[in-house]
Amino acid sequence: MNKHSLNLDGPTPAELNAIDAEWPLIAAELDVLDAEITIINAADHGGPSPLDWRRLRRAEARVTRVAAELAVRPAVRKAVA
Repeated sequence: MNKHSLNLDGPTPAELNAIDAEWPLIAAELDVLDAEITIINAADHGGPSPLDWRRLRRAEARVTRVAAELAVRPAVRKAVA
């Protein structure tokens, strides 16, 4: 059987812990995506405003900051099945 077989029972507690540990980075990346979508949509309305660009820069800076914080944290160990 493939070691990456599909688990139909949902995520394990270890997988949920790993997601929880990475959630700040996921949220920061979603903020970047939201800012990028705003900029794309602003093209239809005269272009992005300086505030739109500032929002994108801040979101990108947050991703960098959170990724650096996660890099120095001890890793969440994944349970081996």
